Amino acid sequence: MNEKRDILVTSALPYANGPIHIGHLVEYIQTDIWARFQKMRGHNCWYVCADDAHGTPIMLRARQEGIAPEALIARVADEHQADFAAFRIGFDNYHSTHSPENRHYATLIYERNRDAGHIARRTITQAYDPVENIFLPDRFIKGECPKCGAPDQYGDNCEACGASYSPSELKNPRSAISGAVPEPRESEHYFFRLADFEAMLKDWTRGGGLQREVANKLDEWFAAGLQEWDISRDAPYFGFEIPGHPGKFFYVWLDAPIGYMASFQHLCDRTEGLDFERFWAADATAEVYHFIGKDIIYFHALFWPAMLHGAGFRTPSAVFAHGFLTVDGQKMSKSRGTFIKARTYLDHLDPEYLRYYFAAKLGPGVDDIDLSLEDFTARVNADLVGKVVNIASRCAGFIAKRFDGRLAETLPAPELFAAVVAAGESIAGAYERRELSRAVREIMALADRANQYIDEQAPWVVAKQPGREAELHGTCTQGLNLFRVLIGYLRPILPGTAMAAEAFLRIPPLTWNDLAEPLLGHEIAPFKPLMTRVDPERVAAMVEASKEDLAATGDAASAPTGPNPHLARDPIAEVVDFDTFARLDLRVARITAAELVPKADKLLRLTLDLGGESRNVFAGIRAAYAPEDLVGRLTVMAANLAPRKMRFGVSEGMVLAAGPGGGDIFLLAPDAGAEPGMRVK
Repeated sequence: MNEKRDILVTSALPYANGPIHIGHLVEYIQTDIWARFQKMRGHNCWYVCADDAHGTPIMLRARQEGIAPEALIARVADEHQADFAAFRIGFDNYHSTHSPENRHYATLIYERNRDAGHIARRTITQAYDPVENIFLPDRFIKGECPKCGAPDQYGDNCEACGASYSPSELKNPRSAISGAVPEPRESEHYFFRLADFEAMLKDWTRGGGLQREVANKLDEWFAAGLQEWDISRDAPYFGFEIPGHPGKFFYVWLDAPIGYMASFQHLCDRTEGLDFERFWAADATAEVYHFIGKDIIYFHALFWPAMLHGAGFRTPSAVFAHGFLTVDGQKMSKSRGTFIKARTYLDHLDPEYLRYYFAAKLGPGVDDIDLSLEDFTARVNADLVGKVVNIASRCAGFIAKRFDGRLAETLPAPELFAAVVAAGESIAGAYERRELSRAVREIMALADRANQYIDEQAPWVVAKQPGREAELHGTCTQGLNLFRVLIGYLRPILPGTAMAAEAFLRIPPLTWNDLAEPLLGHEIAPFKPLMTRVDPERVAAMVEASKEDLAATGDAASAPTGPNPHLARDPIAEVVDFDTFARLDLRVARITAAELVPKADKLLRLTLDLGGESRNVFAGIRAAYAPEDLVGRLTVMAANLAPRKMRFGVSEGMVLAAGPGGGDIFLLAPDAGAEPGMRVK
């Protein structure tokens, strides 16, 4: 056992503007497993989090509901914490960024950086909603893409063609709040001089605290030049006002990571002997780890350590990024019922199923993981029910009925027990390195060995043969001791099942050190099933309920209400004459190849056969289709568009699709019998 460590662990703060869904849970489950493992090893490990409770979206949603922002974030906080508790996420403290502690540290960090010369101010021009009297963030401006002309695109990038641009470049822009045409207006803003910390950041990012692929990505940002970061927003805004500057507020991303410190301070204030400075002072010896999604690396690996350093605090020991979740190989989709809220999952399935499945998929890198619902059912049933729990259920009944619930005084196969215990250090190493999938594989291999032993000893046969009671007693005692070690190894992943197993075995909560010694001559409780099989019908019901949730919420982005929601969201365009329409040459095309586009999260590169002529097209459909599912399909393309040069290559046309965008995109396809090259008219 290594020397006892002081460890602070955090997860990214969920935004207080909506429910937790299973995509979020990848991070919280991964973090919780790692923190629980550290506690099992005997370390002083603290896991804190908070709701990210500031920003324009929260202000606008509260206004829409006719309540104060404080009432909204309080309600959402209750919902978030109920969902986390049900998934056995064991926070030592859960707080809010709208707190006195967060105001204190946000102000302190800002003022220390300001006094050190790391804050600049200048006048900028922004889009302003003259109806709502509010400056508009990029995502609250919509219009036609300046590159491809696609309607209803956000102010920073196009979901149809993948182009990036500024809001001022949008055609026919409008406010997503009021529908008004935005006006350019000037305002004085405050900026964090990130470039002041370039040398320090280069050292920090290559100091072993980041995954290699993350450090490599940061090198690209260094090469492009570190830009000043706008850390202020204008009233009206829900957040903390910048001291000495009425009407100016800290941008939500400034005080969000400071929420880690604030939540920990709140924990220190109510925990005797827990010293904030030991973890956050510039010379702190304790360890601090942040678990985050790969989409917020820029904030956590550049701005956050720079702000801390500039204010005289320590930088994180490490930042661990993870990938996104897909479901059945595709981006989570409300229309397909795979955008699954945590509460919807809980209404149908045991949370420990998902904890185990995510653990079986997660590694130390930033690769995306996929929740295959069919594989989910098969793996949980085979591994947890068919292997681990099965060991206890095969042995416990004989102990209860034949031996008054008391285990034997010796093990008949001590070498097998010793081998399973010896494997613990390798499993512990996998946990420590966040190689959860490896830990799961090694544990299941041990479960196979335990089941093989029981199969070979066949206690159900021995029980029928007089005079073999001692042998039966020993075999079942051996089996339950192997089960105890296995459930100990799985305890970080399956805390609820482990607690039930500990109650059955009548033992205190297991630590890693406890597993080395067998449980002998000990009385156990009557066995009760620890886990039931996943019912595929319950999985299907969960998917259907997720579709119903979509209809019930009336989400304006994906399910607007009204006689025809699609027309309400995207009205029919202006009338054109027939000659104008006839100039567009639509052709049937066969997709002969489809591949991902490096560094383009939304695009696929399609090779289209027009009946002897081949075209290369970039399509913004990656969220809705896997490349391998497209090859061989017929579709319809606009064949006479002028070629458009993109940074990934030249696009020689456009495929036609319906849907609002994101994961809800549906390629048009002709009926059977159509052939490549046929004109659509």
